[in-house]
Amino acid sequence: MKKTMEEPSKIMRRSIHTFLKHYDRATTAAALVLPFSAALLLSQPFVSSSSSFLHGKLNMLFRGAGFSFSLDFFNILSLKLSQTLSSSLFTLPFSLTFLLFSKAYIIKLLSNSHGDSSLYYFRLLRTYIWNSFFLLSANASAFALFFVAFNLIEYFGLSSRNFYTLFSLSSAIIYSVILANAFVISNLALISSTSSSSGGYPTILKACLLIQGRTSTALALSLPTNLGLAGVEALFQYRVVSSYYKGDRDITSIALEGTFIAYLYALFLVLDTIVNFLFYQSCVKNDEEQKIGREDEYSIKIQISETENTKICIKGPKSFQEIL
Repeated sequence: MKKTMEEPSKIMRRSIHTFLKHYDRATTAAALVLPFSAALLLSQPFVSSSSSFLHGKLNMLFRGAGFSFSLDFFNILSLKLSQTLSSSLFTLPFSLTFLLFSKAYIIKLLSNSHGDSSLYYFRLLRTYIWNSFFLLSANASAFALFFVAFNLIEYFGLSSRNFYTLFSLSSAIIYSVILANAFVISNLALISSTSSSSGGYPTILKACLLIQGRTSTALALSLPTNLGLAGVEALFQYRVVSSYYKGDRDITSIALEGTFIAYLYALFLVLDTIVNFLFYQSCVKNDEEQKIGREDEYSIKIQISETENTKICIKGPKSFQEIL
């Protein structure tokens, strides 16, 4: 009998239950990842100069590729991509240390393992580096696809404003789908790397195999935590950044509130790791059940009667079938 994948709502409920059950350990993990959270939140309003530089370089790259900047999609894409790259470069030292330390701590806790935490960390580090190349490849593949599609549109003379609008909308949807799947695979690869011998690119291949047929479940699980993280980022912008520029509050109160919001962001990161870990366990368990089900689906029964006639029967899902 084919086993179905566990519902996203059940995995999310188990994740929240696990988070609350081990809340004391979760707060320790949140304290570990707090410097990364603070750096990430602070990087967004204070990387405008480097973001402008990268934005200009990306504009030159897109123009060289033949993209028309009369399309709003490529303007927005260039701006958001430059901001993301600037923020990622700014927080890279914190990502490679505090973020991965926290993930290693959580995974070791949930795995009930008594091994050395440094082994978990170095496997995560190796996989994290390969994930960066994987995400760059996903972006490059998307841009190559857009380049081919845009040049085909230009070649066939489909240059009306309405068609460009349709092309921008479809490109935005396709890019979002590609990027969402790439992030899901990257998160799953990080979790699976701790159970592998060394981590790295083989775990990305393993994650690609595990995610087959489970993409909707993975996206449904990533949505709540990502919405929570986005909400905390917006709260930081509204309560901390705007107050800092307006100067309507004391700097001490702004710093205290900013620390609290960064800690809240860290808690969401911990919850996200727990969700990914339980999703990985559910995928592995489902694969094992399907494998056992396929092995037990058919069996052979040999009957030897007194007349020395041999009957070989194959047992299928429903009944025996005599073949000899």
